[in-house]
Amino acid sequence: MKSAKLFFSILLFTALGSCLLKSNHVNKPVPIIFDSDIGPDYDDVGAITILHAMQQKGEAKVLATLASNKYEGIAAVLDVFNTYWGEPDIPIGVPKGWAVDMSDPQHWSDTILAKYPHQIDSNDQAPDAVEVYRMVLAAQPDHSVTIVTVGFLTNMGNLLLSKGDSYSPLTGIELVKKKVKLLVSMAGAFPSGKEFNMDHDPKASKEVFENWPTPVIFSGFEIGEHIKTGLPLIHNDSIHRDPAKDVFRINIPLNPMDSAGRMSWDEATTLVAVRGYKPFFTLHPGRVIVNEDGSNSWNDNGKGQYYLVQKGSPEKVAEVINQLMMETPGSVGSPETSGAGAAGR
Repeated sequence: MKSAKLFFSILLFTALGSCLLKSNHVNKPVPIIFDSDIGPDYDDVGAITILHAMQQKGEAKVLATLASNKYEGIAAVLDVFNTYWGEPDIPIGVPKGWAVDMSDPQHWSDTILAKYPHQIDSNDQAPDAVEVYRMVLAAQPDHSVTIVTVGFLTNMGNLLLSKGDSYSPLTGIELVKKKVKLLVSMAGAFPSGKEFNMDHDPKASKEVFENWPTPVIFSGFEIGEHIKTGLPLIHNDSIHRDPAKDVFRINIPLNPMDSAGRMSWDEATTLVAVRGYKPFFTLHPGRVIVNEDGSNSWNDNGKGQYYLVQKGSPEKVAEVINQLMMETPGSVGSPETSGAGAAGR
């Protein structure tokens, strides 16, 4: 009897994993909402860069870019990257209530704001992130949107607690359940640990991961820690005026730990959100437990959530990310160049 249960559990997990990811084929762009704390670290810059590169290849459709951090200038930073990639009309939102307020210690954001065009100059010019979430989600087909979060969970906690409005009569949790297909989150350390994104707003982290009504894939600290990227970009002499190159060029020399490239937590998460977890990762099923202090552990008997487990070489993932980071607006590249593409679904 026990072996029969195990067989059907494996069968169910395999079917669910396939269902979650197989429809995000490279020939059908994945609708993405990108939620980032872009600033304390600069892997967010790599993440938004590869997201736009994958959109240019026809693999993704960026519906909104949202800030989960509230230092002055973060909305303008998002605007720099959207404008650079020829998408200045992508909605941008920022948290209007309490949120972490933490800028970049290396001051790369000042550099790109001075150097590159943007329409938004201050956070006051951007709407509330929850309003943008509700506006965008309400307009999408049911069960179609993938949310990728590579920062604090503040906006998403507020979204779940939101009430009906002019965009939709549904509550936040009802709207998410109706419109979202998958959440891919750079948060936590697995099977247990304490990680930056999850522990800086632990109340929101608990709210989200205890109540989120769709499947969740976690890309934990241990995944991005071993994927080093950025050096090919900064040494590519054919790329002259590029905000991502400027950011990595400024930051990599400032930290001896980055001599082999920057750890790529957010890039790996964004890659999985668009292309799927194969061939580089497998999924470990269960459910996260978020403690009051933002630390986490894992319940193997839980359902509906998964964390990534490295399958292949981190260097292979880095090659894919580095190639995407060296794409520029108007460049032509095949979705299959990376060696992932449709095989990842």
